[in-house]
Amino acid sequence: MCGILFSNVAINKEAFLNSLNIMKHRGPTAPLCVYQHENFMLGHNRLSILDLDQRSDQPFFSDDGRYVIIFNGEIYNYKELASTYSIQMRTNSDTELLLKLYIQYGPQMLNWINGMFSFIVLDVQHKAFFAARDRMGVKPLYYNKNGEEFIFSSEIAPLLPLVHNVSLDQAAVRQYKKMRCFFNNRTVYNEIKEFPPGYYYENGEFIKYWELDYSEKEPPSDEELEFLIRSAVEYRKIADVEIGSYLSGGLDSTIITALAGVEHTWTVGFEDYNEFEWSEIAATRYNTIHHPILFDPDRFLSLARELVIVKKEPLSVPNEVLLYHMTQQASAKNTVILSGEGADELFFGYDRIFRWASSTTDFDIRAFSDLYTYGSEDDLEIVEDALAPFMKLKSPQKIVAAFFQQAHLRGLLKRLDSASMLNSVEARSPFLDYRLIERLAGVDAQYKMKDGVVKAPLKRIFKDIIPAEIVNRKKVGFPVQLERVLSSEKIEGKTTFDKWFNFNLNTLGEIL
Repeated sequence: MCGILFSNVAINKEAFLNSLNIMKHRGPTAPLCVYQHENFMLGHNRLSILDLDQRSDQPFFSDDGRYVIIFNGEIYNYKELASTYSIQMRTNSDTELLLKLYIQYGPQMLNWINGMFSFIVLDVQHKAFFAARDRMGVKPLYYNKNGEEFIFSSEIAPLLPLVHNVSLDQAAVRQYKKMRCFFNNRTVYNEIKEFPPGYYYENGEFIKYWELDYSEKEPPSDEELEFLIRSAVEYRKIADVEIGSYLSGGLDSTIITALAGVEHTWTVGFEDYNEFEWSEIAATRYNTIHHPILFDPDRFLSLARELVIVKKEPLSVPNEVLLYHMTQQASAKNTVILSGEGADELFFGYDRIFRWASSTTDFDIRAFSDLYTYGSEDDLEIVEDALAPFMKLKSPQKIVAAFFQQAHLRGLLKRLDSASMLNSVEARSPFLDYRLIERLAGVDAQYKMKDGVVKAPLKRIFKDIIPAEIVNRKKVGFPVQLERVLSSEKIEGKTTFDKWFNFNLNTLGEIL
């Protein structure tokens, strides 16, 4: 896991290095490294996970020196791909495999990769570059474009000193105040966009290489689903460093902990508002060294403000603050941590909205808004804009499933990446294995919510290895007493979430 910075326009090298240094937390295990060829600049921060030797440092060059790659992420099946395509390796790193696959096969190699990634390859001879991002957008990539001039970065903050006269995107601000996140590749800035997941850029064009198929499918057998989940967990255990796991005591994190066999597990909460009882049940069952982290509510706003200042963007969900604090503690023991993102979106864990979508044949935008949105403003236009890419699916169930899996989830992944990488920790999410996502897209809600029981397949398949108390437990969200932690400051807003949004935007306004 790393940080990458790229430009195809001449930038002062000191300014480029300063921007790369802004995200040094993403890669503190190797010196900042910059390669410059004419107007092209490639920078990299390395967090060593696979092949800890410096021979795998980046920017990484092809054997003949024609191609150079900067890469953020992990390719879980890199050894299989090296064997299948007879790739001769001089390192044990997935970076070399990725570059050689691209050189030999071009963009089609993206279809063979199981992993999370954003990467850029420069062809020095032809003075051309290729950029790509993983299917679900697990690994971030942002860019500024001015004609044919690009600057790419793993984070927004390093771009700001390199982009002149940035301005807030007021449509994005409206979206944030209504729906907590930014959609359709927006960021809070007009001049900075999110590189779309499942796309690559080549020869002046963004090209989609992957799209989820929501046509109706038969449900998988229990054996097939169990295999896919176990395989996803096994892939995400590949590392040359120690792996831990978040463990809230909910179903998703408990399944991952049970299957992964990690030594250290982590949870966080307030003294009088936490899930420690449940996580302790699971930790005892799997004999982990468990770390319940207490969070002082009086620190919440100061830490939230610190995160906004560092990230240069508003926080989406309040629990990012607790997630950041927990991962900060976990970093003393684990460089890689497993997380349960994706299970709610795949198995319809948000029961109210998925029950509604499964019970109607006509999609009602206001009904959706009432169930999903947080801000008090009656701004249906913003909701329609966020849903627009999925309305072609017609069926309310499919529209909502696609929205949660491809739009809502991106906000959670952004939260996970920043909370972990600000602490130099790589987070991995087994439920986001593309094989699992493809297999379940289009499977009817009745399978996932059988007889009204959310995540019914998971509970049925893993009931023998999960404590009964957790199998039968009602789902709860990541606990934050938002009204309580916001009470220490006078913040305008009709509702608690209005105050949260305004706190974030006010903090951002103070530093711009």
